[in-house]
Amino acid sequence: MKNRVLICDDAAIMRLAIKDVLTRNGYEIVGEACNGREAVMLYDSLKPDLVFMDITMPEQDGVSALKEIKKTDPSARVIMCAAMGQSSLAAEAIQAGAADFIIKPVSGARLLETAKQALK
Repeated sequence: MKNRVLICDDAAIMRLAIKDVLTRNGYEIVGEACNGREAVMLYDSLKPDLVFMDITMPEQDGVSALKEIKKTDPSARVIMCAAMGQSSLAAEAIQAGAADFIIKPVSGARLLETAKQALK
């Protein structure tokens, strides 16, 4: 059975890049969101195995969306995606329960290794 993934990033090109790497490696993309509010709603309805969540987005940022998701599902596996220079936000995300974080731009190999570790 394929692992089900939700991708949340306000940049369509980033969602596409993550989707491309994951689908070529046997993951099923069950949804895409462009802000934290959408991600929370989709998480609740889709119940994915893993979420890739951008930290900085309009309407609702990734860290507050992570906190909402973890409140309703403490076992949620969320990998935060941060840009260079956002390490303090990444640290806050880890404290809020993120499984891991990656720094953009990210290589396909790093993306896959992070997903594999989060799903263990």
